[in-house]
Amino acid sequence: MAIIIEDALAKRNSGTLSKQDVPLTVGALEQALLGMYPAEDAETWDRTGITVGDPAELVKGVAVALDPTIEAVAAARKAGANVLVTHHPAFLEPIASFRPANSVAQNPGALVWAAISQGVALMNYHTALDVSADAQNMLPGMLSLRFEGVLEPLASSPAKGYGQVCSVTNSDGALSLAQLAARCTSVFGRQPRVWGDFGRNLAHIVTTTGSAGTIGRRCLEAQIDCLVAGEVKYHEALALSEAGLCIIELGHDVSELPFAAVLAAAVRRAGVPEETIKVLDQSDNWTLPESRRI
Repeated sequence: MAIIIEDALAKRNSGTLSKQDVPLTVGALEQALLGMYPAEDAETWDRTGITVGDPAELVKGVAVALDPTIEAVAAARKAGANVLVTHHPAFLEPIASFRPANSVAQNPGALVWAAISQGVALMNYHTALDVSADAQNMLPGMLSLRFEGVLEPLASSPAKGYGQVCSVTNSDGALSLAQLAARCTSVFGRQPRVWGDFGRNLAHIVTTTGSAGTIGRRCLEAQIDCLVAGEVKYHEALALSEAGLCIIELGHDVSELPFAAVLAAAVRRAGVPEETIKVLDQSDNWTLPESRRI
């Protein structure tokens, strides 16, 4: 499902003084976004920027999503977009062959084939976005927490990094693990997996999107009360919880789906007209069966 982002101010008619949107090339859009999420901030194994497409082509419309999938390419094309901007990259390892298929599980090059065949350029901003100021404000803002700083700063830019160290706002007073878990359920519309004593009051909280990686161990060192993460491996979560760290595991994609809106705002700042930006809804890739009391 594609959602058109509307901005009343952008539609306001003020005659010849109205801001005129200047056409962008795909390459110019890539460079503008790289200015916000520099490739040098990304992990060395990651891919950042254009992976498929002609940089000289004019941008006709932009679709934004968390994941670059064959279905997302088709949805972008149907919406009139010739660029698909995503958080996750289309691929990391080099691809040996490119053939049409319904999924990259059938052929790793199927997504690239689909993008080229349908005239949709692919570009992504993955770990460069993860460590950005935009990411620092996302989860803390959604959960009404006060952002204090990053837990794992980048050596090249200490203000950026992984893991947002947060405190509880004064209006909350005491915030228990049960209350924060309920807040996560309300905000994200999914039941998280929770480790720890539901009655424990939380003072210091770390949020992080996607895979927690080494963040959990760093939380113990920093005496953090609770980690809110997209994904934590079972044995790691078990060990961390035994050591006293509460964990709220949202789900990898659940924690990162809001990045689509962040990227849409960045694309608009880059100069793409509001009415040509579509956010693709990928929240229904999976579901939970209804719980029943037996």
